[in-house]
Amino acid sequence: MAYNASSAPGAARPGAINVAVDPVALVVTECITVTSAMRKHARWAHSSVSAILGGGASTRAETRQQNQKNGTKETSMLSVTDDVSLASRWGLRGKKGQSMQDNPLLSAFARLRSDLKRCPDVHAVDAPSILHPFLQVIRSSSTSAPITSLALIAITKFFAYNIIRRDSPKLPLAMQRLSSAVTHCRFEASDSATDEIVLFRILKLMEGMINGPGGDVIGDESMCEMMETGISMCSQVRLSELLRRSAEVSMVTMCQTIFERLKTLPLEVEEEEAQLARKSSRSDAVESDVKMEPSISGDMIEENKQASSLTAVNNSLDLPKENGEKPAETSVERGSSHLDRAESELEKATLIRPYGLASIRELFRVLVNLLDPHEKQHNDTMRVMALRIVDVALEVAGPSIASHPSLANLAKDTLCRHLFQLVRSENMSILNESLRVAGTLLSTCRRVLKLQQELYLSYLVACLHPRVEIPREEGIDPKLYEGVPQAPRLAKPAPGASRDGRATPVPVKDRARLGLEGGTRKPDAREAMVENVGALVRIPTFMAELFSNYDCEIDRSDLCVDMVGLLARNAFPDAATWSTTNVPPLCLDALLGYVQSIADRLEDYPDEDHQSELSELRRRRDLKKLIIKGATRFNENPKSGIVFLAQQKLISSPDDPASIVKFLKGTSRIDKKVLGDYLSKGSNEALLSAFLDLFDFAALRVDEALRRLLNSFRLPGEAPLISRILTEFAEKYFEAAQPKEIAGKDDVYVLTYAITMLNTDQHNPNVKRQMKFEDFARNLRGCNNGQDFDQDFLNDIYESIRTREIILPEEHDNKNSYDHAWKELLFKIQSTSDLKLCDTNIFDADMFAATWKPVVATLTYVFLSASDDTVLSRVVAGFGQCAQIAATYELHDALDHIVFCLSSVTSLSTSTLPSTSLNTEVAAGEKSVMVSETAVRFGRDFKVQLATVVLFKLVVGNEYALRDGWSNLVPIILTLFINSLISSAYSTIAPSSSLPLSDIPLQSPAQVIDRQAKSGEGGIFTAFTNYVAGFANDEPPEPSDQEIEYTLCTVDCVNACGFDQLFRNLRNLPTPALKALVDTLLDYLPEDNSPKILTVKPDIPAPTPIRPNGTPSGKNHPPHSKLGVAYDPALVFVLELATLLATRDATSMAAVGHPVAAALQSTVADFIHMHPVTLTRTVFYLLLFLRSSAEAESDHVRALVVLHTIAKFPDHQLNACREMVVAGLHLCLTGPVALRYEIVDSPDFWLVVEPWAADLGRESKAGKLLEEGRRAVGEIKESERQKKERDGES
Repeated sequence: MAYNASSAPGAARPGAINVAVDPVALVVTECITVTSAMRKHARWAHSSVSAILGGGASTRAETRQQNQKNGTKETSMLSVTDDVSLASRWGLRGKKGQSMQDNPLLSAFARLRSDLKRCPDVHAVDAPSILHPFLQVIRSSSTSAPITSLALIAITKFFAYNIIRRDSPKLPLAMQRLSSAVTHCRFEASDSATDEIVLFRILKLMEGMINGPGGDVIGDESMCEMMETGISMCSQVRLSELLRRSAEVSMVTMCQTIFERLKTLPLEVEEEEAQLARKSSRSDAVESDVKMEPSISGDMIEENKQASSLTAVNNSLDLPKENGEKPAETSVERGSSHLDRAESELEKATLIRPYGLASIRELFRVLVNLLDPHEKQHNDTMRVMALRIVDVALEVAGPSIASHPSLANLAKDTLCRHLFQLVRSENMSILNESLRVAGTLLSTCRRVLKLQQELYLSYLVACLHPRVEIPREEGIDPKLYEGVPQAPRLAKPAPGASRDGRATPVPVKDRARLGLEGGTRKPDAREAMVENVGALVRIPTFMAELFSNYDCEIDRSDLCVDMVGLLARNAFPDAATWSTTNVPPLCLDALLGYVQSIADRLEDYPDEDHQSELSELRRRRDLKKLIIKGATRFNENPKSGIVFLAQQKLISSPDDPASIVKFLKGTSRIDKKVLGDYLSKGSNEALLSAFLDLFDFAALRVDEALRRLLNSFRLPGEAPLISRILTEFAEKYFEAAQPKEIAGKDDVYVLTYAITMLNTDQHNPNVKRQMKFEDFARNLRGCNNGQDFDQDFLNDIYESIRTREIILPEEHDNKNSYDHAWKELLFKIQSTSDLKLCDTNIFDADMFAATWKPVVATLTYVFLSASDDTVLSRVVAGFGQCAQIAATYELHDALDHIVFCLSSVTSLSTSTLPSTSLNTEVAAGEKSVMVSETAVRFGRDFKVQLATVVLFKLVVGNEYALRDGWSNLVPIILTLFINSLISSAYSTIAPSSSLPLSDIPLQSPAQVIDRQAKSGEGGIFTAFTNYVAGFANDEPPEPSDQEIEYTLCTVDCVNACGFDQLFRNLRNLPTPALKALVDTLLDYLPEDNSPKILTVKPDIPAPTPIRPNGTPSGKNHPPHSKLGVAYDPALVFVLELATLLATRDATSMAAVGHPVAAALQSTVADFIHMHPVTLTRTVFYLLLFLRSSAEAESDHVRALVVLHTIAKFPDHQLNACREMVVAGLHLCLTGPVALRYEIVDSPDFWLVVEPWAADLGRESKAGKLLEEGRRAVGEIKESERQKKERDGES
């Protein structure tokens, strides 16, 4: 009969396999399979026939009667009473050897088969009864490996086919018995392959139990037993590599389920928290109801020489020897009775609580202890296995581990202590796994690992930050990468210092002695560390948390700045010389990820709840800078340092010893040698006394008190200075401690001096014969007020100094260094708050302001040196994001520097504008292009074109945030303008399109080439003749097709930059940016009446005769000055743009009107040295400015002064300017009334206009202007007449 497990009542586990046969028949078949294999074994070859028949065929009525007699409920389908043999039932005496009682293992299967015959539903049978005979086989030492394997296969099928499922009766008891059986499995050894198959099946069964439907009913003890067995299999070196790796895979899978359960467990209550914390902190002896002791030593595995097989996995999983003798405990009878007793004890258990925090904590403790680098029984293979499992635990339940105090204490102390030492391993397997675990630990539990994270990251920075200068490359300005730090900002901690906000980490130069140094790490190790750093940096909030929790904390290091500096420095190509070629791109990727995380948060709404916190962080950061500066000055010159500290209010007064020593003791950035020398000076006795008052020597032995004192500074080298310090110490110590072993303060001094000598004697390598205790005691004989010191007292001091040198903690050079540093860290943890997670962008502006320099420098360097399109694409995106961040947060210096870097790459931003004397215009029909040296050179270089496009793409839209960056943009704009690559800004910025201004004319090209003109005589001879004629006339050769193509590339690139949009945005430029732009424009004007700043070469007359295919200059080119003054279109462009910006509105006039007016007036006043075109347009700009100034009611320029200057022009210049002067005066006369009256009241107005009107007639523009002036005069007279009448009437 086919049977579908999924259709049976009860909870079938997900993924259960549908059974095609009757489950009862399946169980019976498995029973027959096992018993059949047992009968073929020599031990059971003479078993009774009943083993085959399956026991007596008692009826259901008889069974019911038997159950009632034994007090068993009728609903139980299987009797738990002893088996009643056929002989005893009928009162007969059976023959020995033919009863099933002689074979208890077989009898259990027969009894199960007998009872299943009367079972309509296998799911109604309690699970322990089904498993009982199979468990006996597994635990029996008399079975062989194949038989045990069959029993394990059967049980595995029961779970896989859902025969035993979540709602099976007595499932918790069954799971407990099963876990006990598989973890105490014993069988006769055969060959190693067969034995390991059994162990492998045990692994898979345990995995199925924990991950299956009954996994959540397993008890704590059972769970610990199974985990102990799994770890033992992973650790036994005598097992095959395949089995150990399989065990590791199974352990990983099981631990995923186990630690997933941690998420559902309630947090410990306060009473439990303290107790569990105490237990979890004791890694050597755990006081708990559950405890794991996995077999990890090879001594616990014995090899059977006869069978050449494995005999034990651990003291729980046993494979007895095969030999002629059978020990009493391995006999069938003894084993059966033992199992019966064990099961009877399990039956007594009324309730099996599902596993919880106790077993999870114990598992975590064992895994962590396996990481101990100083435990000789643990090899690196075991540590790698433990690291992988711990990593899985953290991946699954890291935040939950941090939330449970007992687990968090293990992570904060033991795990971090072992892990941070393993990171220093030269074994790459250990290093890779420990780095991975450290990364996972910090990404999931960093909230409770504030100081541990600082120690770990400081070590990585010390390892990876190179101390070499960036190599200079030809063609790259070193200023472009000045922002990359040459060394990290690590600083020294104060051991035992007061936690007043000034303790800082260890400096790079001292980390070698402290045992935290990076040392000379292999290239592969450096690459692994860089990958670890990159993974952390890619956490979106990680860097913001570093900045707010460390860089803005007075007593912490600048981790965020150091991390960015580390990535920036290693992103340079030369980093591959001391690491691998993968390190620079890895660092660049991490750096770009950091920028990306800030850019992604730009659109987030700022969290107003953190505003007060931000203000406090800024205050602390400013204070931190002052403290660092003050400590640096003290280290250089103590006296000037004290004065600086007083000026900055860091101490109350230079004359207040208590305030001074409090700062010096609490600020660990103070050099300990400098501090010792300073305190020992005779003039600083008050400071020394106040310094010693900061220590509490009560209840301390004299050597302990001295050790605490000398942890804060280094003793000077001169004996008188040492004596001065020890004298003061003896007095303070005796007063505070009142030691009963010492008679007086003079005796304290003698003993203290002897201790310092002993310390030198014991730990100076130059001392050949070290002092013994007897020598030490002899030297102090009679020095205690005439008496001897107590010998036990002296012996304790001697042993303390002998075993542990009195030295500054950072100067230790042995294992004690790390232990001391870790103790100090644990001590600080008690008073350190948890790390604050920062899921906000409120700190991004300050963070980017502190870190943008190395980022931009790195992007610039990579942009210049990279050739791969993917790299360039990432760098370009990074530039855009940096610019957007800087503009959004108004970090003007950052955006200005980005503009400087990119403009330096473009090669267009130069102090002197290029010459345009050799420019050649090439026309093709109605279209033409100006071929110039600048355009050709620009078109050749793709990197330059890309930099230009990137520059203006990030500038357009962010103009409001630019300040000094305009000084780099204006030369580019002028260069492009004078080479006919962009037009003037007049059409986009001018307030009115009716202004009579055309485009600014450029210099005449050296020649104009019409490519469509056909010469009557073609061929090589004609081309050669034209070429020679060009040289004869001192003309440039005709541009080649390649040069024209380069020019067209330049034109396309410039068109892609968006200059029209840039000029349109200038109309709405805010005042600060407007002032910066105008100041930059005016800086390009000539000085001292000499137009040398923007001078280009003088105009070259058009070639004579013009080439056969040439055409004269177009109308957009100015005539040549008769005086030979060079025409400078850039000067006109600057004046025009400055005028248009100043005349936008009243606000602009008030902000930049004065300097623009001065520039226009000085240019017009220097009319003698001005080209006619320059003078003509400048006069119009000045008159336009005059009207706008009057409208804004400002007095930057007066009409009388302007008209008087124009009237002084020579006739030929005045006539050349006539059109623009008339247009400008017309604007003024149609402007404010006051301006009209001021103009017509000037005699210079009539002096200039009347001759023009007379020559050109009344209908001319000059004539109409004259009429407007006369009407204005009439209005003035009429106004005066009316005023007189009003005055007369009054």
